[in-house]
Amino acid sequence: MSIIYGDRIRLRAVEREDVNKFHEWVNDPEVTRGLALYLPMSFADEENWFNSLAKRDQKEKPLAIEVRKGKNWKLIGNCGVFDVDHVNSSAELGILIGEKSEWNKGYGAEVMSLLVRHCFETLNLNRAFLRVYTKNVRAVRSYEKAGFVLEGRLREAVYKFGKYDDVLIMSVLRSEWMSKAKEK
Repeated sequence: MSIIYGDRIRLRAVEREDVNKFHEWVNDPEVTRGLALYLPMSFADEENWFNSLAKRDQKEKPLAIEVRKGKNWKLIGNCGVFDVDHVNSSAELGILIGEKSEWNKGYGAEVMSLLVRHCFETLNLNRAFLRVYTKNVRAVRSYEKAGFVLEGRLREAVYKFGKYDDVLIMSVLRSEWMSKAKEK
């Protein structure tokens, strides 16, 4: 797959030099508040994760998220498509914007829009879905901007920071995405 370009961002293959930043982000409690991660990760764990990527199917390899800064690109997170179900033409999406100085700038919605387009135009899927904690209001808004709709709620399905939280299941169907694309 080649680099996927948006208006302000690009999604590219993850490289070994990204591991240092990823390690920093997955050990920041503020960054991981909305993620399934709940224990510290060693640098060796992060390197092992990177080394395991070579064994993954190409379509399920994570992508680095970069924003344009002048003539250069700045790494701000990663995202990906995983658990691709070829029988049902469905896959789950995930995103991590680890660079806190780049939060609240609309990059999450742009990334998810690009991933959804990738799911439907490149991977020929019919449904893309994700899971998000109800307390992650900023992420929910971002996903809604990208066309995701609430599909269901898993009540008190996650325990983080001494409290239970519901997990929302949100999805977008190819037909919905195509209707919105025609409107533009």
